[in-house]
Amino acid sequence: MTNQDIECAWKYHNGTKHSRESVRTNAHFLDWPNQPRLYKVYRDQESTALPTDRIESRRPALSAIRENAASTPQLASVSLQDLADILYFAAGITRRRAYAGGELLFRAAACTGALYSMELYVLCRVVQGLPAGIYLFSPIDFSLKLLRHGDFSSVLADATACEPSVVHAPATIICTGTYWRNAWKYQARTYRHFGWDNGTILANLLAVASARDLSAKVVTGFVDDDLNSLLGLAA
Repeated sequence: MTNQDIECAWKYHNGTKHSRESVRTNAHFLDWPNQPRLYKVYRDQESTALPTDRIESRRPALSAIRENAASTPQLASVSLQDLADILYFAAGITRRRAYAGGELLFRAAACTGALYSMELYVLCRVVQGLPAGIYLFSPIDFSLKLLRHGDFSSVLADATACEPSVVHAPATIICTGTYWRNAWKYQARTYRHFGWDNGTILANLLAVASARDLSAKVVTGFVDDDLNSLLGLAA
């Protein structure tokens, strides 16, 4: 499917949209013993604990996003504290509540069905207090799991056609989606939900970055296969 394949897009849209009839006749049920985890687990990877002290801003979120969009991207110094605040307010666990069946984990960004199908990876080039490498953000213990040592910014630059904001970024946050985590409940509508859920996280990322006077930009054009290979993801 390409961006020009309008017929295919309409077929997906019409095949996954809700109606009173579709909701009532759908035979799908939730297979609770087969429910996927709400986060990835790397048990043997080197882990870097993120600072838990929060530096909050009183700037309204929408104002912060607007100011970020109007600003000129600049190379800025980024610290581990900056990264911790951005990840926490974008996709961190903000509250826990025990119940009879276990524990509910509330995240900073709302998502469909509270399934939290988006994962955040960090490509670190120059961050104070964090060696260069590729990391997975682990919300369950608020840490970064090291997946690759070293500076891989050139791979990311090539995959984005040398997008200036990527080439000069001290750190890049890459959003990915875990299909089964959402499709377990919502089936083929998962593609729709990825747009909503990822958009909420990106809005939080932009707002927090702007509130900390850090330049941020959303880049949507890249070579999928290159990034999948870099992060070790299935195509």
